[in-house]
Amino acid sequence: MKSQEVGSMSHHMILWICVCVEIIFCACGESCFPPSFYATAPQEINAGHVLSKVYVVGCASQLKRVETSDPDFAIHLDGTIVALHSTEVPSAGRHFSVWAQDSDGRQSKMDVYISQKSTQPPKTGILRRFKRRWSPPPISIVENDNSGLSKDIERVGSDSSANHSVYYVISGPGVDKDPVGVFTVDKFSGMLRVHSAVDREEWPQFQIVVQVYDRFTNKETDLPLPLTVQVTDVNDNAPTFTGSLKFSVLEQSAGVVVGHVNATDRDETGTEHTKIKYTLLDGNDLFSIDAQTGVIKTRTATLDREVKDKHFITVEIRDMNGAPNGLFNTATATILLEDINDNPPVFSKTSLSVNVKENVEGETLLLRIPVEDKDLTKTPNWKSVFAITKGNDAGLFRIETDPDTNEGLLYLTKPLDYEKNKAVKLEVQARNEAELSGTQASWASIPIDVNVEDEDEGPEFMPANLTLRIKEGLPNGTVIGKYIAKDPETSSNTGIRYYEISDPASWIEVGESTGELKITNTVDRESHLVKNDMYNITVKAVDASAKTGTGTVFIIVEDVNDNIPLLPTHELIVCEKEGELGSVVLVAEDKDKTPFSSPFLFELRKPYEGEWTLSKLNDTAATLQQAGELPTGTTYTIPVLVKDLQGEGDTQTVTVKICRCQLNQCVASQTSTALGVGGILAMLLGLALLLLLCVLAAFFCVTGKDKPKHVDAHGSGGMLLKSNTEGPGEEVSNILIVPTSGIDQSVKGTAVDNGMFDTMNSMGVMNATSMAGAWQDSQQPFLQQSSDMLDMNSQHDFRAENNVFLLNQRDEATLQTWRTNGIYLDMKLNYLRTGEDGRYADDILHSYGFEGEGSVAGSVGCCSDQNPNDNLDFLNTLGPKFRTLAEVYNKK
Repeated sequence: MKSQEVGSMSHHMILWICVCVEIIFCACGESCFPPSFYATAPQEINAGHVLSKVYVVGCASQLKRVETSDPDFAIHLDGTIVALHSTEVPSAGRHFSVWAQDSDGRQSKMDVYISQKSTQPPKTGILRRFKRRWSPPPISIVENDNSGLSKDIERVGSDSSANHSVYYVISGPGVDKDPVGVFTVDKFSGMLRVHSAVDREEWPQFQIVVQVYDRFTNKETDLPLPLTVQVTDVNDNAPTFTGSLKFSVLEQSAGVVVGHVNATDRDETGTEHTKIKYTLLDGNDLFSIDAQTGVIKTRTATLDREVKDKHFITVEIRDMNGAPNGLFNTATATILLEDINDNPPVFSKTSLSVNVKENVEGETLLLRIPVEDKDLTKTPNWKSVFAITKGNDAGLFRIETDPDTNEGLLYLTKPLDYEKNKAVKLEVQARNEAELSGTQASWASIPIDVNVEDEDEGPEFMPANLTLRIKEGLPNGTVIGKYIAKDPETSSNTGIRYYEISDPASWIEVGESTGELKITNTVDRESHLVKNDMYNITVKAVDASAKTGTGTVFIIVEDVNDNIPLLPTHELIVCEKEGELGSVVLVAEDKDKTPFSSPFLFELRKPYEGEWTLSKLNDTAATLQQAGELPTGTTYTIPVLVKDLQGEGDTQTVTVKICRCQLNQCVASQTSTALGVGGILAMLLGLALLLLLCVLAAFFCVTGKDKPKHVDAHGSGGMLLKSNTEGPGEEVSNILIVPTSGIDQSVKGTAVDNGMFDTMNSMGVMNATSMAGAWQDSQQPFLQQSSDMLDMNSQHDFRAENNVFLLNQRDEATLQTWRTNGIYLDMKLNYLRTGEDGRYADDILHSYGFEGEGSVAGSVGCCSDQNPNDNLDFLNTLGPKFRTLAEVYNKK
């Protein structure tokens, strides 16, 4: 046991001596840091925790920059390792790298390994040493070692081997995890061996856990040791290209970036094994490449797409910074030249010509103009734009581009005239849609001769449109002008005949051989055929070869004072207004225009100067107003003198009616008749007739049987007797005779035959239809009431069938009776008495003081109640005088 302890102590002393030697060597050599450093820490590390300190005595002042690969830790220039953030140390340990740079620019690297401190209490019966921990020196192997034999790497040993008989067990990646079987350990000696080659690019390091057990108890005699085996990189991977190797650049560009070649290397980053140098193996006269970045640029401006639009160059990438022993790869990069408009369109010929007949219709294609352009087709650098720069002042031509062939298309837009111009010289320029770039060339032009071919033409009017100015009303036969045509070839008008094509009003005659224009009918500017004082005719000219030509004559018709202002001829309405004198506006019209029309002069002529006044309203109207109160319903014819601005005019009659209005329209008025001599005579005549009727009625009452006859004379009437009182007058018996109907159609000379039978729908009393001697009524209750009132004569048989009363005539003389008339009058009076006041306007009662002059009821003489047709329609339109009579009668 002592020998083992002594051996273990000697082993540790050798390790420490080596570390000290390395530290001293680093202090005096290239770096202040050792290649690797080991430290312990608790499982949880707080921010600011000092992990350990690397001794950099003697060279700390030479350090310029120190960086770590782990952002959780930092190292000061004095070698102190500090935790920047709170972090954890896994059971397998933690590893990071430190890079240092001194003032001379030399760089060095140190690997820091942190293992977890044990927090377990010491096991019973096992003596543990806490002041020192078993740990091997840094272990590394070279990748891709294909010697084919197992190799010893390093011996691991535990301090517990001094007190125990131990054996070692390893686990982890490379042992019992992928890649399995790479490492083994000698169970009793602790020698670590490698058995196969390892690819660093796949497994840059292995984290192996070494455990030590007592041989007899199989219990761990020490804490597990995390062991890191680094795989040292060798330059076994050549750099490879990444990304596309296709680039493009504008032609004629110098010093312009074409593209960026990208490459990568799988070997260890930061070493010469991954330091790549870029080289062009060809194309160096046109392009260059940056050796460190791989950026390709153009060298010259002579790159011409029209000469060569695509270039291929070979690029080499070599590691070891381009050293001859470096690994490399090559690839071909493709560079496309993009087009610029450095070539204008060029005409394939130096000049062009074309022949065209005169009078050819417009929009005719005359010529195709070919051009050549070396720029990229179907692009704005290639597409041509043509323009006529000379010779098209009259606008006879136009030009456009054929989108498929890029040719110019020259069109004729108007017919050409050989007699005016036998040839037209044009100049056409060709441009591109894009402006020129990278060239000193300019846009090209080409001359084009258009030769006009002659053909026999019809006569032409000179001018094509003739304008004449005449006054309206010129006498027939007046020559207003001459319109002649000439032969375009001979400039002669010999043998040309003239004819009218259009003369809507037949006002003008054209001389067949002379072309003179004469008035044949009176020209009226006010005609509807004259538009804006303009009248047009069309004339045709025919030469000896029957060729024709047409022309238009525009005749401006000047106004003369041939119209006087006219007043309206229809009846004008003067509406009565309460407390105002009625008036009406007279508007005069004059078909002439200024100065032969308005303003007008209005003057009222006798004999109405005392009843009406006339005042000017505006230039074309005057107001006619009552000078005093005039009778309603009277129509007046009033003479009014109207003159225009030139004093031309005449006296005209205006018809005016005074009436009551509703919505500015006359309504039926109740006439008021003054009782002059004629009125008194009419009243006396009515009174005499009334007395006669009373005598006749008494006679029939005395001589009648039980059932009196129903007799009605052909025409009767009644009137109210004049009373000195202001009341409604004396009671009047059933004296008004109302014609009736309902007789058989076979009877001639009766009321039916005289057209006296009519319906009473407007009064709502009856709806009777003449049916061959029958009455048919749709109002059954009314008929039932009427049948009770009828006192039929023995000479008449009445029977009711299906609401139809049938009356058979036995004696024509007895059909018309006063009794029958009284029955219908009684029915009418009762109906009106029970009707609503607002139902029929003419039936409203009107109170008045007396029935003399000024009474709105007028006369109630016998003749005023007679209907011209002697039918029953008057019952529907009887006015206030009938209502007054009804009121008097019903008081009985």
